[in-house]
Amino acid sequence: MSYFGTDGIRGKFGELPITPEFALKLGFAAGKVLKQYSKKTKPIVVLGKDTRLSGYILESALQAGLNAAGVYVHLLGPLPTPAIAHLTRALHASLGIVISASHNPYFDNGIKFFSSEGKKLPDEVQEAINQELEKELKIEDTANLGKSVRVKDANGRYIEFCKSTFPYHFDLSNLKIVVDCANGAAYNVGPSVFKELGAKVVALYNEPDGLNINKDCGSTHPENLQKAVLEHQADLGIAFDGDADRVVLVDKYGQLVDGDNILYILATQASHKPAGIVGTVMSNMALELALEKAQVPFIRASVGDRYVLQALDENGWVIGGEPSGHILTLDKSTTGDAIIAALQVLTVMVEQKKALHELVADFHLLPNVLVNVRLEAMFDPYAVPALVTEFDKAEQQLKGRGRLLIRKSGTEPVIRVMVEGEDLAEVTTLANLLADAVRANAA
Repeated sequence: MSYFGTDGIRGKFGELPITPEFALKLGFAAGKVLKQYSKKTKPIVVLGKDTRLSGYILESALQAGLNAAGVYVHLLGPLPTPAIAHLTRALHASLGIVISASHNPYFDNGIKFFSSEGKKLPDEVQEAINQELEKELKIEDTANLGKSVRVKDANGRYIEFCKSTFPYHFDLSNLKIVVDCANGAAYNVGPSVFKELGAKVVALYNEPDGLNINKDCGSTHPENLQKAVLEHQADLGIAFDGDADRVVLVDKYGQLVDGDNILYILATQASHKPAGIVGTVMSNMALELALEKAQVPFIRASVGDRYVLQALDENGWVIGGEPSGHILTLDKSTTGDAIIAALQVLTVMVEQKKALHELVADFHLLPNVLVNVRLEAMFDPYAVPALVTEFDKAEQQLKGRGRLLIRKSGTEPVIRVMVEGEDLAEVTTLANLLADAVRANAA
């Protein structure tokens, strides 16, 4: 059995596999596998988390399991997921572990691994951990136990790394920025990076209490940020999600600038044209058409940063991402990093001496309606003939003017129904019709 989904292990805290007992066993299994793969006798694992209350429990359990397997643990505390990827490399650790359920509500949590290079764990290592989990937890030699230490300057190290991706001869002293930290992992480092580069910063949702992560804030709920940008007469707004690997922006008029817009800016407005851009099946058709016009190659990967990364590696390209704001800039970081992605857009603004709305003035997304159908238990909608008939009908209706996408979430029991086309009323009706059909067949 594999416990790993598209983005690590994720679920509701207190229910398998996100329980203290499982985390202890997972830590032990990961430690055992690490010792087989690592040349070091006492390999080091860096362990970080977001701000969820359950993170303390999972951190202690994972740490105990890793120490029991004879592995040293460096505790980083609450930090963005990409910070843990960076510090895994910077501290020459053999493995990085993040405790986070990213943009999910506070009652969920997750565990995600990074290789020593700060990249996704190779499939064979993941599989070896799965196999180890089937075995009994047995401590062979108490003289070989590992121990844990807290890394004191983790925040400072990561802030400096983020700043290093912004051109040193530029600064942000002419900009006022509202930063929505989603009461998550970037609550401290996020505002600090922009302040240290000279911006005037208004920080929102930067007081996590362990339960308010992503609650009506952050990249999944940017409405309050949009209001705040107008209220503070700011030049732009930046919203992260709970673990700060996603970012969306807001222009000075309160208009949302999502992942597709960000990819458009980096592909067509920067001083250097990229070799190509990777989007996903969720990327708006308008992005594909705009890049075609700009003569920038574009390909679609499956949903999930793992697949975007894979397509970038295969093509030797560096920029890719998703509409949700998961942006990869592989010449700057090994993984999706919200702060670094925002800095790349700010670089273009400063370089071109343009406001954010000016960079996207010629880019208009096609109306797109996404309905998330939450289920008791996941099922394959394409295995139901009645549903397939409905989907085919809708595709025929949109032919040449739009598209339809029905997909299962990789992280929660949700089927996403997306319809895109020229006419908003038509796509709204169609999306709701198909979502109702999915609900009716889920029983």
